[in-house]
Amino acid sequence: MTTNVTSSRAPLTDGARAAGQRQPFGHRPRAHGRACHSLVVRVPGALDVARLRHHLAVGAARTSVPVDPHLWVTPVPTGHTDVLARQRAHDEARRPIGPGRPPVRAVVLAYADGVADLVLVAVRSELPYPALRRLATLLLLGPSATETPALVAPRAPSAVPSTASAEWGLGDPRRAGTIGAVPFTAGAERRHLLGALALTLARYSQNGLVEIGTMARDGGPYRGPEDDGGFVHRVTVDEEQPLSRLLAECGAEPVPASGTPVVGVVFGDAEETAAYLPCLAPLFPLSLYLTPRPDGTLAGTCWYDEGGIAPEIAAQFCAHVTQFTASFAELPTPEPVSHVPFLAPDETRRVLALGGAGGPHSTSERIDHAFAAMARRRPDGVALEADGTELTYRRLDDRADRLAAGLRALGVAPGHRVGVCLDPGIALVPTLLAVLKAGCAYVPMDVRYPPERLRHIVGDAGLRVVVTTTEGFPDVDGVRTVTPDELLTARTDPAPGAACPVESTADARSDAYVIYTSGTTGRPKGVAVPHSAVGALVRATVEDFGLCPDDVWSLFHSSAFDFSVWEIWGCLLTGGRLVVAPYWVTRDPDEFHTLLATRRVTVLNQTPSAFGPLVRADLRSADRPAPELSVRLVVLGGETLPARVLAPWFARHSPSRCRVVNMYGITETTVHTTAHTMTPRDVLDDSRSVGRALPGWSVSVRDRSGRLLPPGPTGELWVAGAGLADRYLGQPDLTADRFGADPLTGERAYRSGDLGRLRPDGRIDHLGRSDHQVKLRGHRIEREEIRAVLLAAPSVHEAAVLVRQEIPGDPASSRIDAYGVLSGSADPRHVLAEAGRFLPDYMVPATFTPVPSMPLTANGKLDASRLPVPLSPIPAARPHSAEPTPADPQHPSPATTVAEDVLGIWSRLLKTDVGPDDNFFELGGNSLLVVRALSELQRRQLPKPSVREFYDHSTAAQFIRLVSDRRATT
Repeated sequence: MTTNVTSSRAPLTDGARAAGQRQPFGHRPRAHGRACHSLVVRVPGALDVARLRHHLAVGAARTSVPVDPHLWVTPVPTGHTDVLARQRAHDEARRPIGPGRPPVRAVVLAYADGVADLVLVAVRSELPYPALRRLATLLLLGPSATETPALVAPRAPSAVPSTASAEWGLGDPRRAGTIGAVPFTAGAERRHLLGALALTLARYSQNGLVEIGTMARDGGPYRGPEDDGGFVHRVTVDEEQPLSRLLAECGAEPVPASGTPVVGVVFGDAEETAAYLPCLAPLFPLSLYLTPRPDGTLAGTCWYDEGGIAPEIAAQFCAHVTQFTASFAELPTPEPVSHVPFLAPDETRRVLALGGAGGPHSTSERIDHAFAAMARRRPDGVALEADGTELTYRRLDDRADRLAAGLRALGVAPGHRVGVCLDPGIALVPTLLAVLKAGCAYVPMDVRYPPERLRHIVGDAGLRVVVTTTEGFPDVDGVRTVTPDELLTARTDPAPGAACPVESTADARSDAYVIYTSGTTGRPKGVAVPHSAVGALVRATVEDFGLCPDDVWSLFHSSAFDFSVWEIWGCLLTGGRLVVAPYWVTRDPDEFHTLLATRRVTVLNQTPSAFGPLVRADLRSADRPAPELSVRLVVLGGETLPARVLAPWFARHSPSRCRVVNMYGITETTVHTTAHTMTPRDVLDDSRSVGRALPGWSVSVRDRSGRLLPPGPTGELWVAGAGLADRYLGQPDLTADRFGADPLTGERAYRSGDLGRLRPDGRIDHLGRSDHQVKLRGHRIEREEIRAVLLAAPSVHEAAVLVRQEIPGDPASSRIDAYGVLSGSADPRHVLAEAGRFLPDYMVPATFTPVPSMPLTANGKLDASRLPVPLSPIPAARPHSAEPTPADPQHPSPATTVAEDVLGIWSRLLKTDVGPDDNFFELGGNSLLVVRALSELQRRQLPKPSVREFYDHSTAAQFIRLVSDRRATT
């Protein structure tokens, strides 16, 4: 007798090759592990190979399936209970049938202790499960067998990459191919189980149309991939319809699948045990393998690939399915689906606590009181540095007192709001502090806002006094403009009717400031934030960030942008030194980098859009003599962080010496809400994490109806806790809509409109906006505000506004494009010029493209995909040629002139041919592209004007003359 022996490392190349192919559900090659099944059976008595071969020949003759005539016998040099023996059986039972091979393979594993197992592997479509069991019985017991051989329990199957993915799965791609298993029991019939799966999927995906892959082991009506035609139950889940309708849909026949569902079920019969594998790799990213038990319940195992589904999420998902099946049995079927609870009370408390709910809220005092206390502790420490001048804490406190007295002399009383429209400089911070000392709230305005926007803010906030040095500040009836110097010289005795000193009338819940953000009505809306919220922010971060008097902070942002609240008061309430960066220095990354280095700044705050150019400036500094940075803490916020922006930073600055923190926040929740320390691992993963809620804050994820979502699913972020703003100024309806009591906690919460998901460890992933709001270079922008301003022009009949990022992950390529239906021969340039009277520069569209009509979807909504490629607002602009220009650094030419260099650089950055009369900003240029243009000049060893000079010479001809003149004098 000849025995065919395979080694313990039987060839797996066929299966491995199949595993590397990504095939849609229902369209797989026969050799794929999903198309095969296997059975492991204990050989009764002593192993008799000749007898088994005879039975195999009989079995082959009794079936039309071409059974492999070979009986492969593999000796295993250990006892059958040894780990190596179990691993060998595991491997053999999961090795698919190779292409071109017979559809059935029989292997005997002969262990050293005399025990043997028979492993049958077959292509399911040619030998379904009942036939496979009969073949096993025939092989082991002969044609007259009346009993079933003992089956051997296997382990979980191997993984095969799938085209399906679940965003809610939170899997780790590094663990792709690692299979996890969760025991599963559901006291339900098939229809209830499918209904529970459908409801769980709908609530996890926030999608009312779900698909559940199905397959039966017994060849019944639930056909599957064994017929090369995968089937799914396609179910519509409407929360407002009766439960009976959901269950009726789940009782319908499955339909052919067009792709791989995320979740699927393999149904077996009551006689099966775990020795049978219905497929040699999970059919779905999350696969339930179930058999009925004598008591009528379904039980089995949930197998999942950890590359797509995290173990905590898989266990949680199964628990929810089981919970829903129990709820179906208890609820009358006429009840709406929405009455089926998602989270049990204990789970609700646990999920809320993960997001920070229930934590202590620290009490906070007024900002001006906290500053006065710091001034008493550090009277001679330098508090402020700007314009070549330093102010100690004592001098800053004294100056603010004098300015506050000047405000009171003008009749400003506690509770009033005072406008502040000042460039960053030595006067800004004392003025803000003075407003607070007068018991008032400051309303910051950027000196570069257009007059109409300034006029609107003054009127909406009910301002009577505006502190400004801007000569062009618009005149408004009843509003007095005054300079800081004029306040200092104003008489200090209270004006008739002035209120009593602030200490006796105001507390930490009164307004500290009102910052205006973009609004949907076409006009900005004011967010009123109390003193206590700012104090809570400082208290929540001081210990973790190690904030102390040794720190030097930079003030980079406009006082009209709430990031400045963190920069100013985060520094001064912890005793640090605040270095004010002049406006034009903040526009030039090289100059700002020099300021950071020479002033030895330790705490740096940036939006990701601004930090990217600074990182490149830092790389350039390595090539020239320059002082090293002293930055120990970088706080990034204001917009979504593309994690890979940090790669070159980490290459030069070790995370152990300079901590980089990504913080998520909103004006309505006081600048920052969560914090996550970034690592090189986050860069490799392109992490979306913004970390956990700050102490005193809490964040939860809710569906459209406000229902709490567990870890995994995406929903709207709700924020509660110490940092909530008080209200939208003068807009009670909007305030009531966005701020309100959380029905779960009774605590006041803010509905952010941001999308996110909770992770099992309490971290939050930020996933963008759920509405028309966007973040552009740190500014929160309502597209509807821009649209409303455009529609106010008489020549614009319809309008649409889009924000595009031409280069994914590159904030400098982001721009606003507008489309509109215009009357007659209206000029798009005039439309944009009119919009510029009301909108700040960063909100004015870069382009306006006329269209004959707005393309709509079938349900009457804008179909943005059918809008044309945006045109330049300058009719003379021409499509940029793909041919390299002489100024292209990849195609240098010694004969190029300054004009050729400048026009080539501008053309490439703006993606259009630029002529001498074209204006950089009218062609879509922005502050980040200005920096890139100047860097290109520097690389060509041409004179590099300042950013301010670029803005002052923004047509190509002007800029060419500027650079040429510089070149001639050097």
